[in-house]
Order: sequence, then structure tokens, then C-alpha cells
Amino acid sequence: MPFSGLPATLREALAERDYADATPVQAAVLEQQACGRDLVVSAQTGSGKTVAFGLAMANELLDERGLVRGARAPLALVIAPTRELALQVSRELAWLYRAAGGRVATCVGGMNPSSERNALRAGATIVVGTPGRLRDHLERGALDLSALAVAVLDEADEMLDMGFREELEEILDATPGSRRTLLFSATMPKPIEALARRYQRDSLRIATIDSQRGHGDISYQAVTVSPPEIENAVVNLLRFHEAETAILFCATRDNVRHLHATLQERGFGVVALSGEHSQQERNQALQALRDRRARVCVATDVAARGIDLPTLSLVIHVEIPRDAETLQHRSGRTGRAGKKGTAVLIVPFSRRRRVEEMLRRARIEAQWTDAPDRTAILAKDRQRLLAALLQPVEIDEDDRELARRLLADRSAEDIAAMLVRTHRSRLPEPEELIANTPESHRAAQKERHRPGFEDVVWFRMDIGRRQNADPRWILPLLCRRGHITRNEIGAIRIGSAETFIQIPRALADRFAVAVERTAQTETDGGQVTIERSNEAPRDIARERRKGGAPRANAKPHRKGEGFTKGKQPGPKSGPKHGRPAPRGKQPRVRTH
Repeated sequence: MPFSGLPATLREALAERDYADATPVQAAVLEQQACGRDLVVSAQTGSGKTVAFGLAMANELLDERGLVRGARAPLALVIAPTRELALQVSRELAWLYRAAGGRVATCVGGMNPSSERNALRAGATIVVGTPGRLRDHLERGALDLSALAVAVLDEADEMLDMGFREELEEILDATPGSRRTLLFSATMPKPIEALARRYQRDSLRIATIDSQRGHGDISYQAVTVSPPEIENAVVNLLRFHEAETAILFCATRDNVRHLHATLQERGFGVVALSGEHSQQERNQALQALRDRRARVCVATDVAARGIDLPTLSLVIHVEIPRDAETLQHRSGRTGRAGKKGTAVLIVPFSRRRRVEEMLRRARIEAQWTDAPDRTAILAKDRQRLLAALLQPVEIDEDDRELARRLLADRSAEDIAAMLVRTHRSRLPEPEELIANTPESHRAAQKERHRPGFEDVVWFRMDIGRRQNADPRWILPLLCRRGHITRNEIGAIRIGSAETFIQIPRALADRFAVAVERTAQTETDGGQVTIERSNEAPRDIARERRKGGAPRANAKPHRKGEGFTKGKQPGPKSGPKHGRPAPRGKQPRVRTH
């Protein structure tokens, strides 16, 4: 459907951006029955909803000449859940209303509040922001909502899930009762319906999502794996699809940090997004994805809200979403603006029933399959390489001269083989996966022995997860302090406050002498205690679960030493409080 009935200034702006026809959600909000009414719009991310509500508010913002009406305060307010989404919305509305004389002010956390207040005082037509920052400006008197004609809640369901109900209610209560209220959301849970009843009058409901399927442009796959093989499955999925841009969802910041390090170690161009990153770090990560310096993003749910990457074609749910709505929100990062995308759920075999129920509630049909193995990945590599090499290209004379010199020394077959080898050397190696059944996993665990580690001695370090212990810096530290190589270090088991390391018995005495000697000369990591342990880590863990006293020679990690960055053990647990630390997950076992 072509855009019609719009002011000339908006039609010109759309034409400059090559908008020829309205998307379904854009056409729906421009219908006569929607004009001037409150709207509850169920629209998938990537469906053009930002431009849709920009067009929907045109009658309230523009006069008969298509220019912005004069007002003493902002006429429109758009509230978004995250900084990235607010910034994206602000950019879209800026070009849409530029010819009409509209001025957009953005108010989000992580930005300079003084600059935002100056923009508000300068006379903004449209204000776009996150709930917390908008409420802050409202309470300080910098945001005047007395002349507001339209309020838009973008991704309203996510804002409620993130706990912004109080902020939203305070902001909406400060607006005139005559304003229009537009709610845009990918899903319509009961809290959204309650919000609509409270702040809307005779609202019109518009649904542009296919009721038979979560998203028509996304193909879903559910990959069953053995639980210890999840990371290897991620590696193989990335290698199999070789997406231009992919995003991987984890549940926590720690898991994002760990998976980011794992993929980086395996040779992927990867960035991370989580709540622990500053706005500058987030901007740099997103720019790396846009510039193709990175192709993979590991993120938490909240950190990934509002990300709009045109080249994003693969979403991997590394950890199962908490509900069907989260599944749709995550997956909606791809398959946008008519492009095709793939969403893959990694499902441990023990949790298949839960995922099947989630897919049923979301009305999503997923293809159940195993993770791609090495053979399938190499076959894909061959197809991609042949397609790339057979593409028509322009060859200059210098290239032809180099080709003639190569042919003089080597056969054409040898040169082609060298080219294939060079191409493959740039790609991370696929992982060997065990079958996704409990029986095969148990059998594989029994067979996993490293040569030379049949007889080992355990050593203990007085740091653990509470001090951000991580194999990435533990390994170099052990090599430096103990004068050994990485290949001479066995399993590393990281607990909450201590870490255990396997050293072959033949090297144990030499290692013990070296770590004791370097403790006095080492300036970086010398304060970390490394000592021989007379007990296996499982025995110690079992003793603590039974309420036994901690080891007499266990030393707490001291502030300012090692790699803690100021993070100290919790004040309510540990030996100094007379009771053992709280029970938690068993330390993860890693073999290097």
C-alpha cells in the first residue's frame, strides 16, 4: 500500500529513504478508524513500527501546511526500555520530521544530563527517552509535559518485565488527560491490558502478527545436545551457518563473560553486551559489528533490547528463554524488514519437554535436530569456498603476472590446494561432539583422559569465583610462577573462594619449589597463594556440605591483591562468621 493522505513534508522524507509502500503496521495506523484514537498495537520488532507511530502522531504534531505546530513544551513523548532502542527511535523520528521543522531530544541513562536539559529548554517537539531518565528530568522540572498531545510506549511489555511500572505510571500521570496514548508491543500479556485500561480511552486494537506463527520471516530450529557439549554446539552452529552477524543470548553477565572469552579463544570475532558494560563500551561493540570487525555478539536479554543490525541473520539461544515472550523478543532481533533469519534454541536433552511446551504457547513450529558435526561443517565450507571462487571478478594485470609466476613454479592443482588451505586456516576449527544422550555422555566422560595425567597431585590457590578467577589469567600465572608450560597443567576446578589445579606427580616437587620461590619475587600475582593440597577438591566440597569446618590453613583473599578489581567475598558468609559459605553450584571442571 503506497503512502497517501500524509503531509508533503512527511512524504518527501519517506521518498528520500526509499519508502515506497507501507508495511502492514504502518498501513494499519493510517486507516481512518485509527485516526485520533488511542491504539494498542501488537507488532513484531523489525516490522517498521517506529515509522508507524511516527506517522500516527502526525495530525497532533503538524498544521495544515505540514509544519510543526508552535508549542511552549514538547508535543510528543516516546518511552523505550533501553538506551539503544531510544537512540534508534530518536534517529528515525529525526529524519522523518526534519523537513517539517521537528526537533527531537533524547534522554537516556549514560548520557550527559546537562546536555539533555539544554536540549529540552531549546524547544524539543518530540522527546524520546528511557523511563528512569525521563522521570529524573520530570522530578527536577526540566521536562514539561503540560502541552503533550501524544504519548508512545514502545515495547511496553519489556518495560514492565524490567520493572519500570512505577516510572511509567508517574510519567503518564503527569501528562494531560486529553493526550493520545499509543502502546506498541510484540506480545500482549495481562499487565499490558491493565495498563491500557488505566491510561487509554476507547482504544483500538491492531494486531499485525500472524496468530499461527510467532514470526513469518524467522525459521526456528531446536538443537538437542548433551549438557556438557553446549559450548561446542555453539561453536559448530556458528561455523555451520557462517552468518554475517549473529547474536548469542545468555541468562547472566557471568555467562556472557565466559562464553565471550571461550569464542575469542577459538578465533571468532566476538563482542559482548551486558549490564556491566558502560555506554561507551556498548557503542564500541555495536560499531564493531556494523564495521564487520566482529561478527558475533554475546549478550544478555536486557542488553540486547533495541539492537538493530541489518546484517543480523542468526540468533542462538544458548540458554533457554524463561518464557515464550522472551523467546519471541530474542528471536525478533533477526528476520527484520522482510529479511530472512534463523533462530536456534540449544536444548539439553533433559529439558526438551519444557521447550516443546514453550514453542507450543508461542505458536512456533521448530525443526528438531542435532548440532551440526564436523563433516557437515566441512561440506558447507567446500560449498561456500567454491561459490566464492567461482564468482566473476575483475583481474588486473598485476594479479595475472603473479598468477603466471606461480604457475611457472607449481602446478595449477597445487596452487588451488594452497588457496583452499589458506581459506580454511582463517576459520575456527569445528568441535567433535558426543551424542546427545545420557548414556553416551557417561561413556565419553570415562574415556576422556589426557596422556601423562594418570597420576597427578592437586595444588590449591586461595582465590575463586568471588575474586573473578578465570582460566584465561590463571593459566599464564601458573606457567609464570611454576616454570611449566600449559600442556603440563591438568584440570582446573574453580570454586567460590579457592581453585584447585592438577600437576603431574613427576613435576609436582619442582612446581612446588618454583611457586614458593616466585611468591617473593613476582610483582603481578605474587600475593596469590599456591600450595600443595592433601585432599581432592570433591572431598573438601563434600566436607563443607556436611557442615564441617574449613581448612585451618585456608587464607582469605586480601583486598587489592591479585585480579579481584576490588570485589571481595560476601560479608555474610565465610570462616570469619563462624559458618560455612552458602551452598551453590559445584565448581565447573575444565581440562586444558
